[in-house]
Amino acid sequence: MSNLTSMFKGIREYWTPVLTASRFETDAVLTPDEFVAAGDYLVFKCGTWRWEAGDPAKRRDYLPADKQFLTTKNVPCLKRLHEMEYHASEKTVETDDGGDGWLATHYKGEGAPDVSDDSDLDLLDDVAAEFVEKLTMDATGTSSSTSKPPARPAASSAAAHPPPPAHHAAAAPEPDDIPDIDDMDDLAGGVSEAPDPAAVHASTSTKIVRTRTYDLAITYDKYYQTPKLALFGYDEARQPLTGAQMLQDISQDHANKTVTMEPHPHLAGVMVAAIHPCRHAEVMKRIMDKMREGGKAVRVDQYLIVFLKFMASVIPTIDYDHTMALE
Repeated sequence: MSNLTSMFKGIREYWTPVLTASRFETDAVLTPDEFVAAGDYLVFKCGTWRWEAGDPAKRRDYLPADKQFLTTKNVPCLKRLHEMEYHASEKTVETDDGGDGWLATHYKGEGAPDVSDDSDLDLLDDVAAEFVEKLTMDATGTSSSTSKPPARPAASSAAAHPPPPAHHAAAAPEPDDIPDIDDMDDLAGGVSEAPDPAAVHASTSTKIVRTRTYDLAITYDKYYQTPKLALFGYDEARQPLTGAQMLQDISQDHANKTVTMEPHPHLAGVMVAAIHPCRHAEVMKRIMDKMREGGKAVRVDQYLIVFLKFMASVIPTIDYDHTMALE
């Protein structure tokens, strides 16, 4: 079934014409050139992201050969999603057009007043307003987030805290005081080394943090004309995660409805968990409108900065750098 779905998507994308005229302001979609501009800005703002060329056999001719998709690797995922409390704050909004449901993570629950209880458009407005507030906090510095890349898992606490340097060096011995090697008979029994408290022993250390990690990729979806996020995970021993294991780290409403396992569009033989982009443009448009109402317009090259903040609600435990402020 998945092979047929992938084949259908491939045919659909193949016959979709390449968007050449900008519709960024009106529909929040991107041309390939705008996607590249937004990717260049993301790489400039955050050094953990970089462009990849991918497999030449899977190259899209409407994108530069060396800028087929964006990637960041070895992103830590410290805990499973079921450890986080979402049950009281989630509501899936079903759409009338038969499309995929939308997860509103800000929903207040049945007992709280909410004028948008029966309207998915009002809920999307609320989602947009929440993201605008976060973006404003990042820009003004009132948030605890910074624009620094997230720390990758440390090898050990010992490596992170080296021993302090000695206060003074020992006096150099006089040449006549240095013993001759032939006179040191006690060396025949071996050299006894004093234990080093700063040394890390893999077999005995309990302070090494081992976590799941993910490689993330942002590709351009020609059919929906928006970015598309894909994930490939590794367990604590750097072995590839199965599809079921990767779904443990994705918001369950999305995992069951809008996340599918499919081939990487630019790498041969790699299956990824891809987040369906069917409503990306709609959400981005709502966010852009809310920001415009607040006197802050989003430039086209800032698109992926906002996009990654929005994606954080889908994969909240994967600690990629989505804290960059718009400038």
